[in-house]
Amino acid sequence: MVLYLVRHTTPDVPKGVCYGQTDVTLASTFELEAELVRARLNGLHFDRVFTSPLSRCSRLAEFCGFDDAIPDPLLMEMDFGEWEMKRYTEITDSRLEDYFRDWQHVEATGGESFMQHNNRIRDFINSRLAEGNRSVLAFTHGGSILHAMILTGLITTESPFDHVPQFGSLTRLCVDHPL
Repeated sequence: MVLYLVRHTTPDVPKGVCYGQTDVTLASTFELEAELVRARLNGLHFDRVFTSPLSRCSRLAEFCGFDDAIPDPLLMEMDFGEWEMKRYTEITDSRLEDYFRDWQHVEATGGESFMQHNNRIRDFINSRLAEGNRSVLAFTHGGSILHAMILTGLITTESPFDHVPQFGSLTRLCVDHPL
């Protein structure tokens, strides 16, 4: 199966803010960025199209002509729980030190861990593979795309944040067996 992953366009959120699963608005550059995404998708065929239910993804899917994209909560960004919409420097939670020491396994307070997010993306990919799809498009988030890249062996968990895809980017992955 070929899995195409589109990262949403630039959100209207200051840099350094944990916005994870918060349904934030998009920057004023949305239409310009979305036109570029639509052009990247031109000529490609997909058996099924999915979107994160967050509006920054579903709005892009609609703009690109996929009004019938299937919302799937498995595609959502990591849940930062009580840390949502705060800068790391503003978080006073005592668990933040534990999180920085073991960011792969420690959950954000009231949220999820890096590996829990990884398992959600694994479930999404394995479900699409089990359905027999040859080509799937998903409008999703940077963290979700990183997990797909890790799961397919494109990058490792040692330094995944060095590979965060740009807003509006298209990532193509091949998956030929369950993960």
